Amino acid sequence: MKKKIIALLVMTMTAATLMTGCGKGDTDKKSEGVMTYEEYAKAPLDSEVTIEAYVQAKQGWWENEGVGVATIYTQDKEGAYFLYNAQCSEEQYNKLAQGTKIKATGYKSEWSGEVEIADATFEIEDGSYIAPAKDVTSILGSDSIIDEQNKFVAFKGMKVEDAGNGKAFMYKYDDSGSQGDDLYFKVSLNGASYTFTVESYLTGADTEVYKTVEALNIGDTVDMEGFLYWYEGINPHITKVTVK
Repeated sequence: MKKKIIALLVMTMTAATLMTGCGKGDTDKKSEGVMTYEEYAKAPLDSEVTIEAYVQAKQGWWENEGVGVATIYTQDKEGAYFLYNAQCSEEQYNKLAQGTKIKATGYKSEWSGEVEIADATFEIEDGSYIAPAKDVTSILGSDSIIDEQNKFVAFKGMKVEDAGNGKAFMYKYDDSGSQGDDLYFKVSLNGASYTFTVESYLTGADTEVYKTVEALNIGDTVDMEGFLYWYEGINPHITKVTVK
């Protein structure tokens, strides 16, 4: 009887291992006609691109001239893709949980250094993948950090600086806003300072990260996670802040 139980356990573990392996393989494999990340990166601006990737986060759904749109942060194991104002119904939007696989076609565009896919349409496919945060602290300030654009990343041991108004953050980039608007704050490492953002459409005033940044003090040391958005240089959309 014991031998039978052991044999069944071995068979179950083997099957589970095979299923896990298939899942990983499916995550890396692209459908026919779909670009790899390398092909996407080499594609010229304004060209049509088709990609498969996994939803990591999404901004709010709204209607633009009667058409439903949403901005979506997506990634695969090779790189990340920022879909700006992708066309989708509210029903589609509600199905976009973290990890959801989509196939999207749009036009590769650039705005102030941010490379994105504009005017995309997409369909939901089978599969799931959630990207771990990649620590990019060591390459802050280097030319190579642009290779991580739009990825989910981490920054460790950075110091909170005066945002420019005598406080640790500002509402809007010029402190002209109020609670509920984007938060801008400055952090430094090795003598260089950077402006980071809490994007209100992504993480609004009711989220933990928004409240944490509102409570920061100049001089705090923080670890952070977020998406490596770009605006005239790195301008990450921060989704988590931990005060050390």
